[in-house]
Amino acid sequence: SFFDELLSHGILKPLTAPIEGMVEKEDSCNYMAPQGISAVVKYYLKQSGSADVFYEYHVTHISLRDGKWEISRKTGPPELFDVVILTIPVPQILQLQGDIVNIINERQKQQLEATNYSSRYALGLFYEAGVCIDVPWAAKYITDNPCIRFISIDNKKRNIESPEIGPSVVVHTTVTFGSEHLDSDPAEVQQLILSHLESIMPSLPKPASVKCQKWRYSQVTKSVPNCPGHMILHTQPLLICGGDGFTCSNFDGCIDSAMSLAEAVKSHL
Repeated sequence: SFFDELLSHGILKPLTAPIEGMVEKEDSCNYMAPQGISAVVKYYLKQSGSADVFYEYHVTHISLRDGKWEISRKTGPPELFDVVILTIPVPQILQLQGDIVNIINERQKQQLEATNYSSRYALGLFYEAGVCIDVPWAAKYITDNPCIRFISIDNKKRNIESPEIGPSVVVHTTVTFGSEHLDSDPAEVQQLILSHLESIMPSLPKPASVKCQKWRYSQVTKSVPNCPGHMILHTQPLLICGGDGFTCSNFDGCIDSAMSLAEAVKSHL
């Protein structure tokens, strides 16, 4: 039903562009988001009718105050909430300070510590309108390079090629490269990736701009054991955590956890 709804509104469309080296799973369907994956999030926020979104709220402490949760962040005053839902990567839950440190019991801590994530870098190359990237594929999986695993000509993949819109190239590194260079200087990592990209695509034009993004918690390789969908850390007031760390790192996994969280929160209201 989620896919049907997103398809009917044009938020998702079937993936028809040629992808080299993709492993096709039996009975699976592949989709792409023409306006980017953030369009899915924006759609559901709009559907809620009342969600207020605030950026740059780096939560540092969660503590109990008079039957509510006091949330402290890096900048700005603390705020009080009736219910707190955490969907950040599991290792970041364990980094939070305040009463939450003692609220998470030993068994839960062991479960949370058992999770594993892969790490990688993503590189975006952005071009002026009219630049042509002449390759027969929209995206390609690379199997014989120590640095690069995946390259996507993003406008081709999304079927939005246009003379008014400049093309963009997205590069994902291998998991091994990501873990080996996790704490390296970002400028050096960017140059390394670009040099490997040049060896794979020597005729690639010079981009107008480049953005290198470290993805410390890329995909869940081992989810929280014996805890599908969510984990309740405290009941009154409710403190609950979920996300792909409790399922798997794909859209289905995110939906499964979201449904699990919603049911758990509803039963506590």
